[in-house]
Amino acid sequence: MPFVALGGLLVIVCVLGYAYGAAQLGDRVAVLAVTRPVAAGQAITAADLKQVSAARDPEVRLVPAAQAAEVVGRTAVVPLVAGTLLTPELLGDAAFPPNGQVTASVAVKPGQYPQGLAAGARVAVYVSATARDGGQPAPAATSAQTGPAQFSAVVLGVDLAGDGQGSTVITLLLKAADGPQLAAAPSGGVVLMQTAPGGS
Repeated sequence: MPFVALGGLLVIVCVLGYAYGAAQLGDRVAVLAVTRPVAAGQAITAADLKQVSAARDPEVRLVPAAQAAEVVGRTAVVPLVAGTLLTPELLGDAAFPPNGQVTASVAVKPGQYPQGLAAGARVAVYVSATARDGGQPAPAATSAQTGPAQFSAVVLGVDLAGDGQGSTVITLLLKAADGPQLAAAPSGGVVLMQTAPGGS
């Protein structure tokens, strides 16, 4: 009889242990993770986010999946790699672009931008007043009045799929005062030259 009682007690202990373990494994929450790399200072879009299941940990403040709409538009404080679980500390203000700056996209063909250009790179932007036939920028004039305008910008994104006509679409962050010059550039009238590598 003592052995039977002991065996019954062991069965009860095992069942309780299994139940406790299952409860612990089941204590998970839906949180937000990054689907692809996001550069520091870059605005987070809905396409950058995904919902994942993570174990609940009171010492780690993860961003609930229900707050996805509040995260979109916020900026990354540090570079984020795909799969990163978001915490409030990784998110900056939603004020993007910063005051006094604007974002703009430009379609450029091979030869008008450096190969391997990536988000985070700093570039010098040259804008010609006119463009040659075939979309190539006109040669720089010797006169300061007729020469191409030049200003600096930061690359926010490079879309190699482009506009469907052989051009790559590059999104830039630039001073608001330089925006009108870029917007008025003729087709083929913009040339980008990298001045610092991405992430610097």
